Formats: sequence, structure tokens, C-alpha cells
Amino acid sequence: MKRVLSCIMVLSFVVLAADQASGQDLIVYPAKGQSQKQMEKDKFDCYSWAKQQSGFDPMQTPAPAPAPPPPTGSAAGGVVRGGAGGAALGAAVGGIAGGWSGAGKGAAIGALTGGVFGGLRSQSRNYQSAQAQQQVAAQQSAQYRQMRDAYNRANSVCLEAKGYKVK
Repeated sequence: MKRVLSCIMVLSFVVLAADQASGQDLIVYPAKGQSQKQMEKDKFDCYSWAKQQSGFDPMQTPAPAPAPPPPTGSAAGGVVRGGAGGAALGAAVGGIAGGWSGAGKGAAIGALTGGVFGGLRSQSRNYQSAQAQQQVAAQQSAQYRQMRDAYNRANSVCLEAKGYKVK
């Protein structure tokens, strides 16, 4: 399960890095014959202005938001705890119903049943944690894209106002 959570976090960073790289792919053409030096100055001015307007800096690596904590315990631990609880309950019920021999059979049945249900509960918690991790990664990616798009719009407006064709 730890491997799954690690993969999710790595995948979210890869998505954010890919989004960051694609956000800087504006094509700028000097429509009024601006020199390369003038174009670089204008690009920097527009970068600064767009950063101020949007609150987003495409040159900064996005910082991930804190992820939900991973579940405590393992599936094996859930099986053991469930099995121990089931054995105790089974021994008590079996002892009441059938004496000492019933207590042994009840403990065995209870341990098996409790172990199965304990393992299922543990797996369910792990699955829910992985789902929460995926949701956090998706929210981060969507928020990043929204901020990057606002920056790109502001940057394009500035460059076009200075006489450049922008795509």
C-alpha cells in the first residue's frame, strides 16, 4: 500500500511539472519588427506584469499541498486484531452454548471470521486513503492549471499590447 501511495505522489508531481512546462509554450512573433533585444525586454516586462496580475510565477516549482496521512496499521495487523477479537468472542459464545468443547470450536470459528473481517476493514481503510491521495493530487493539478491559465492570459494581453502576435 505504501508503494501505491508513493506512486500517487510521484505521479502528481510529474503531472504538475508537465503542466508547468506546457504553460510556458507561448509562441511570440515581433509583428512590428521589434529587435531580439527589445523582444526580450518586453517579454520580461510582461512576465513581471502577468505574475503580479495573476499571483502566479511559472518559473517557480509548485509546492505540493500536504496530503492526508496514510492509514495506520497494515492489512496483516487488521487480520491479527480481528482474529484475536473473534476468537475471544467465539470462545465466550461457544463456552456458553457447548461447554469446554464448544468454547474451542467457537474460538476457532471466531478467529477465522474475525480475521477475515479485520483484513477487509484494513483493506477498506487503505483504499479510502489512496482515494483521498488521488483526490488531493487532482485538486492540486486543477488549481495549478487554473492559475497558469490566468498567468498566460495576462502575459498574452501584455505582449499583444506591445505589438506582438501571440499563440
